[in-house]
Amino acid sequence: MHSPFFKVLVALACDLGLDTLPCCTEAHKWTWFRRYCMAARVAISIVHRTQLPVPFADEVRKKIQDLAADGEEMTRKHEDHQIFKIEQDEQLLIWLNRKPEDWTLSWGGSGQIWGWGHNHRGQLGGVEGAKVKLPVGCEALATLRPVQMIGGEQTLFAVTADGKVYATGYGAIGRLGIGGTDSVAHPTLLESIQHVFIKKLAVNSGGKHCLALSADGEVYSWGEGEDGKLGHGNRCTCDRPRVIESLRGKEVNDIAAGGAHSACITANGELYTWGKGRYGRLGHGDSEDQSKPKLVEALKGYRVIDVACGSGDAQTLCITDDDNVWSWGDGDYGKLGRGGSDGCKIPMKIDALYGQGVSKVECGSQFSVALTRGGAVYTWGKGDYHRLGHGTDDHVRRPRRVSALQGKKVIDIACGSLHCVACTDAGEVYTWGDNDEGQVGDGTTNAIQRPRLVAALTGKKINRVACGSAHSLAWSTNKPVNAGKIPTLIPMEYNQLQNISIIVLRNRLVLLHHFSDLFCPSIPMFDLQDKPEPEYLEENTTGLNKLRGILVSSAKETAFRKVVQATMVRDKQHGPVVELNRIQVKRARGKGGLAGPDGSKSVFGQLAAKQAVFNADSLMLPHRVWKVKFVGESVDDCGGGYSESIAEMCDELQNGSLNLLIVTPNGRGESGANRDCYLLNPMLKCHQHINMFRFLGMLFGIAIRSGSPLSLNIAEPVWKQLAGMPVLTISDLSEADKDFIPGLMFIKEMDDASLRSAEMPFSIPSASGQEIHLSSKYSRISPENKAEYIRLAMNYRLHEFDEQVKWVREGMAKVVPVPLLSLFTGLELETMVCGSPDIPLNLLKSVATYKGIEATAPLIQWFWEVMEELSNNERSLFLRFVWGRTRLPRTIADFRGRDFVLQVLDKYSPPDHFLPESYTCFFLLKMPRYSCKSVLQEKLKYAIHFCKSIDTDDYARVALTGEMIGDVDTPDVSDESEDIDSMESDGEIIDDMDDF
Repeated sequence: MHSPFFKVLVALACDLGLDTLPCCTEAHKWTWFRRYCMAARVAISIVHRTQLPVPFADEVRKKIQDLAADGEEMTRKHEDHQIFKIEQDEQLLIWLNRKPEDWTLSWGGSGQIWGWGHNHRGQLGGVEGAKVKLPVGCEALATLRPVQMIGGEQTLFAVTADGKVYATGYGAIGRLGIGGTDSVAHPTLLESIQHVFIKKLAVNSGGKHCLALSADGEVYSWGEGEDGKLGHGNRCTCDRPRVIESLRGKEVNDIAAGGAHSACITANGELYTWGKGRYGRLGHGDSEDQSKPKLVEALKGYRVIDVACGSGDAQTLCITDDDNVWSWGDGDYGKLGRGGSDGCKIPMKIDALYGQGVSKVECGSQFSVALTRGGAVYTWGKGDYHRLGHGTDDHVRRPRRVSALQGKKVIDIACGSLHCVACTDAGEVYTWGDNDEGQVGDGTTNAIQRPRLVAALTGKKINRVACGSAHSLAWSTNKPVNAGKIPTLIPMEYNQLQNISIIVLRNRLVLLHHFSDLFCPSIPMFDLQDKPEPEYLEENTTGLNKLRGILVSSAKETAFRKVVQATMVRDKQHGPVVELNRIQVKRARGKGGLAGPDGSKSVFGQLAAKQAVFNADSLMLPHRVWKVKFVGESVDDCGGGYSESIAEMCDELQNGSLNLLIVTPNGRGESGANRDCYLLNPMLKCHQHINMFRFLGMLFGIAIRSGSPLSLNIAEPVWKQLAGMPVLTISDLSEADKDFIPGLMFIKEMDDASLRSAEMPFSIPSASGQEIHLSSKYSRISPENKAEYIRLAMNYRLHEFDEQVKWVREGMAKVVPVPLLSLFTGLELETMVCGSPDIPLNLLKSVATYKGIEATAPLIQWFWEVMEELSNNERSLFLRFVWGRTRLPRTIADFRGRDFVLQVLDKYSPPDHFLPESYTCFFLLKMPRYSCKSVLQEKLKYAIHFCKSIDTDDYARVALTGEMIGDVDTPDVSDESEDIDSMESDGEIIDDMDDF
């Protein structure tokens, strides 16, 4: 007889629809299914407070051991559901979300790191000496605890456990990704992607460009752009990471970079290549360059699991899950492994490796390497400098096992340009090949013909190796001394956690992280249609709705984003063109009040009336769902007009132009919480209002999909309902109306005589202040009906907004998968729609580029000092001035490659008489070369306060000498055109115009 839990798993399998899983083999389908089963078991255990599955608990304890200090006692209190109920888990994650800097949880990663070889450009990350012939400790790298390191042509990159990327070495052509072309000799954070969780980097040992793969399957690239190898549709160099737009929605799970081409593998095993096509290295059957990723058609029907790209006259290798290795491209020196030197332009199998269990392939300069699951190493291709490790310098045209490593199980291997490094399961490191720069680590500069043990690393228990062009690294993943940061005190607001030790809280966070990482990848496989939850997710199990407070935000948002990305439409620059009349708004409002009947003449009302023109394709765009034509205004909308229209609507919703939103009762009474917040107006129910609420939902969905936040201040109870939380609570009511519950309590406690003499009507004020009669049976509250009155009053106020919430969710459902919002709390949904009202300058700095001036110039320093001194409201005005928005995107990815450009020009004379100019379509601020900080501050503040609106392409230029002066020399329109033309030639700004 099967257990109830077995029935749950069977039902779960049916609900997931294993036949739809993105896998080619039954084995892969059942791997997915086992993962889902474990996730379901853990979810049931946590929600219903039963014992955790043993395998899951063991995995959590291993992570905790990585974090624990030496001598720390290991307990299982973090598994105790008498200590951790739902309330404790939810409060712990609220703490994590609100103050993530309090917790640094980092398991895995490296302990000690050793580097050696070529170090002329500081590519060993803080190690002294230009040529390091013996392994030395890399302390600067070790403190980062990287989970991956990889080297390029005189560069080194490290990825940390928290997804940050650091670079060191040669900076030419922007290959480090830190902005500019300066070299750095210590690991330097790539600030522009510090808000993106990066899980893997790819760079060829001789490469000048780099790829990065994020946790949500997006690919970034930077460095040299020749041959289109960055994948952006052009040949432009990028000195900072930029997302490859055409791969969005593909759910990439592996990447590879060669010298002049690149590749990636998607979750369903498809291979895409791009860059230089010479010799057929891209596998498309021709020699054409590809500036954007293109599917390798010849491998359709196979599941690719690993790929490697070579340099120079390059080859490409890949492995498929049927135990085959494939090669294509240039065939010189036999590096394709099929005998002879013929090349090929489509993937062909290497018969000699079939069935050998190859798990990894690598490409050096004109040679190839394969590592099997059993630890055997095969090399083939060009043989000089002894790069193949066979004891001679002969070229080898078919894969040959490296005999010197037989009897040893190699677990990791890396290729430099002309040398190799391997480590075994015994913790030993072997090197061979060219040694001009000391890269084999034996203390000499003599080439090594066969693999030789690196004696200096004996006993170090190495289990990871990496190479650059002529430098090498080896490290151990044994636990370091300090693996994480935890707070010393529990803030008083977290009352549910006060009696639990910090260590136990840390361990519980590890458990919740591990559960989220296990559960969230399965989310896209659930049926997203609105329907009742299946029986197996009801009373005795758990539904998605019950998990919202115990899933880590970053994990569930990553899963949500994958679903959104998979439905993104990318072949359009913008949606339909809509005409908006802002002049009529001002006329309609006159002396205040609504902008026309029910606000219909407002910008919001005009767009809501035209929502039928927005079809599914336009609503699924990642940007510019519509293109604006402002009636009577000379605005050519290249993105700035669209942003301005959204900012205008956010203003209207909160300034009385329409009555869709109302101030909370606390706000009207000027007491209690949420006084500056708004609620949905529960009294609006006509057809026109329904359409407006649906359009408001569409705006919310667009903000989520595009990553462009709305500047709205809506009370948290509204967000809870929009996230699908079943009902509001008494505390939710008090958040918006502090007097409501005390009023009911007063009535409940009144004596009969007082209640009769009061002659209170059988009604209550709605949230909008209008009196609502609760029953046709009664006109006055009496002792006999007061219980009924309290019940009806509570029921009304708890469900007062249900219809409006339903209409808003209907609008959201046109843009995003609304059922998945049941994973999020109200606060999390608010953050997804509205971002943070704070303007983080570090995020703005990370996307800033400068023209006509160096980043270190005094003028730039004054600018950022002035920005620091602005209030948050003034920063919001600044954003509207330069970008037509009032809030920054939440993450660097949501900038979609758009830089904030600060251009300093000498055409303003005298400079102190001119205001700065903005071009919102290009996120561009033009600034005169001001003489001092105080002048810059004065002019910038004037501009953001008095030049807020896009009205014309002839931007105001006002010379301020106590009054407006009309005859001061100003640059004419032709000068402006020349400036923009010069920017076009740079290929950095205008090329991206269609992204907005």
